[in-house]
Amino acid sequence: MPLQKLRRFGHKLARRRTLEPGMAETRLARCLSTLDLVALGVGSTLGAGVYVLAGEVAKDKAGPSIVICFLVAALSSVLAGLCYAEFGARVPRSGSAYLYSYVTVGELWAFTTGWNLILSYVIGTASVARAWSSAFDNLIGNHISQALQGSISLHVPHVLAEYPDFFALGLVLLLTGLLAVGASESALVTKVFTVVNLLVLGFVIISGFITGDVHNWKLTETDYKLTMDKLNDTHRLGPLGSGGFVPFGIEGILRGAATCFYAFVGFDCIATTGEEAQNPQRSIPMGIVISLFIFLASFAVSSALTLMMYYQLHSESPLPEAFLHVGCAPPRYVVAIGSLCALLPGLLGSMFPMPRVIYAMAEDGLLFRVLARIHSGTRTPIVATVVSGIIAALMAFLFELADLVDLMSIGTLLAYSLVSICVLILRYQPGQEMRIEEDELALQEETMPEIEKLTLQALFCPHNLSPTPLSGQVVYVCSSLLALLLSVLCLVLAQWSIPLLSGDPVWIAVVVLLLMLITGFTGVIWRQPQSSAPLHFKVPALPLLPLMSIFVNVYLMMQMTSGTWARFGVWMVIGFAIYFGYGIQHSLEEVKSDEPPLKSRTRSVDFDLSSTCVYFL
Repeated sequence: MPLQKLRRFGHKLARRRTLEPGMAETRLARCLSTLDLVALGVGSTLGAGVYVLAGEVAKDKAGPSIVICFLVAALSSVLAGLCYAEFGARVPRSGSAYLYSYVTVGELWAFTTGWNLILSYVIGTASVARAWSSAFDNLIGNHISQALQGSISLHVPHVLAEYPDFFALGLVLLLTGLLAVGASESALVTKVFTVVNLLVLGFVIISGFITGDVHNWKLTETDYKLTMDKLNDTHRLGPLGSGGFVPFGIEGILRGAATCFYAFVGFDCIATTGEEAQNPQRSIPMGIVISLFIFLASFAVSSALTLMMYYQLHSESPLPEAFLHVGCAPPRYVVAIGSLCALLPGLLGSMFPMPRVIYAMAEDGLLFRVLARIHSGTRTPIVATVVSGIIAALMAFLFELADLVDLMSIGTLLAYSLVSICVLILRYQPGQEMRIEEDELALQEETMPEIEKLTLQALFCPHNLSPTPLSGQVVYVCSSLLALLLSVLCLVLAQWSIPLLSGDPVWIAVVVLLLMLITGFTGVIWRQPQSSAPLHFKVPALPLLPLMSIFVNVYLMMQMTSGTWARFGVWMVIGFAIYFGYGIQHSLEEVKSDEPPLKSRTRSVDFDLSSTCVYFL
C-alpha cells in the first residue's frame, strides 16, 4: 500500500499537460503582428543590460574584456533562443518555458520553471525601473537622491535600498495601467521607443569608436596610480585588477558573462505572446530569431564604452559619464535622454510577460484561480497584471536590487536549460497524430514488454524510420541522464578548476569518465529516429545544439555566489509551499484524473510521457 501511494504521488509530480485540438483558441485578444513581437524582443534586450550593467561589469568584474562577456552570454541566449523558437512553432499558447516544461517533463518541473520566471520578471521589472529613476536623477544633478537620503533613510545592507524610490514606484504603476488597457497599445509604445533606442545606440557606437582610445584596452598599474593621484574621490575607482585587456582574468570574464546574461533575456517575452500573436506559429520563431541578432549591438556598445573609459565609470549612468570623460558634454545629454527612452521598452518587455506566465499557471490551477481572470473589454489578464505590477512597484520602491540580479539570472538560466532538454525530448517522440485507444494503465502494460525487449541493436541501429514509443522512451531516459551528467561536469569544472589545471590525476580521470558517458548517451540519442512533423522552425544540429545550450547555461549558473544560491533556495521553499499546499490539489490535471474513466480514451503520445515515469518509479 505505501508503494502504491508513492507511485500515485510520483505520477502527480510527473503528469503532463496534453495538447488538445482546441488549444489554438484563446480568451485573450490576438492583436500582435510579427513587427510587434520583434519590437518587443529588441526593446527588452537593449534596455538596462546595455545602459546600466555594461558599466558595472566593465568597472568591477571584467574591464575591457566585457566584450567577451557579452559574447559568452550571447552564445547562451542564442542557443536557448533557437530552442524557444521551435517551441513557439509547436505550442501557440501563453506561458513560455512554463508551458513547454508542462507538456514535456511534468508538472513539478513546470511549476519550478514558472515560479522562477515570475521571480526573474519581477526583479527585472524593478531593476529596470530603478535604473530609469537613477538615469533621470543623474541627468538633473542627483538632487532627488540627495534630498531623499537626507530625509528618508531605509538602508539595510544587501536588503533595503538607501532611500525609497518614488519615481520607480510611479513608473511601474503607470506602465501597469498601460498593460491593463491592452496588448496592442503597449506594443505601439514599445515600437516608438525602440526606434529611438536604436538611433541613440547607433550614435553611441559611432561616437565611441571615433573619440575612444585603444590605450584604454592596455592600461598598466602606472596608469592607475596616475589617475588616483589626480582624483580626490579615489573610492570610486573600486577594484582595478592587473591592467591590460583582461584585468580581472578568466574568472572575471566568467563572472561578468553570468551578469551580462541579464542583457539577453528579452527574447523570452516573445514566447509568452502565444495567445495574443496573430500568427504565433510563424511570428514567434521569426521574432525570436531576429531579436537574437541584437547581441551585435551589445558587443559594439560595450566596445565603444571601454574605448572611452571603464574603471572610472559611474555604474548607474555609464554612457553619459563616458562622453563627459572624453570632453563631449553636449552629446552627454542626448545620450542621457535617449537612455531614458530606451529603458522604457526594456521595462515594458520585463512587465509584459510577467502576468502572462501567472495567468497560464493560474488557469492550469497551479496558482490561485482568481489570477486567471480576463477583462471582458480589453481581453487582458487584468488581475495578474495588476497584482504583478504592484509587487514589482513595491520592490522597486523599497529594495536594493543590485544583489538580486544574479538571482534573476539563475531562474532564467534554469528555464532555458529546461526548454533545451524539452526540445531534445519532443523531437524524438512519435507524431501527435498517433493515438492510443486505451487508458493509462493499458498504456503502461503495453509499453512494458517493449522496454524488456530493449537491445543494443535497438539503441544504436534502430530499424524504424519514424519514432516509436520505445525510441521515445529511450531518448527521454538518456536526455535525463545527460542533464545530470552535464550538471556534474559543470560543477567539477567550476569548483575544482585549480586541481584540474595543475594536472591532478584523480580529477582528470573524473572529467574523462564524465565525457565518455556523455558521448555515449549522446550517440544513443543521435541514432534514434526523429519526428518528421512539419514546423515553421526547427532547431538544427540535434542533439548537439540543445546539449551545448544546457552545458553553457548550467556552467554560468555555477558562477553564482553562495549567497545567491541561498536566496534562490528561500524562493524555491516559498514556491514549493504554494505548490504542495494548493497547486497539486487544484491542478486541472488532478481534476481530469478524478473524472470517471472512459472505455476508450485518446491521448497524444507526442506529449504524454507520464506512463514512462510511473513505470520507472
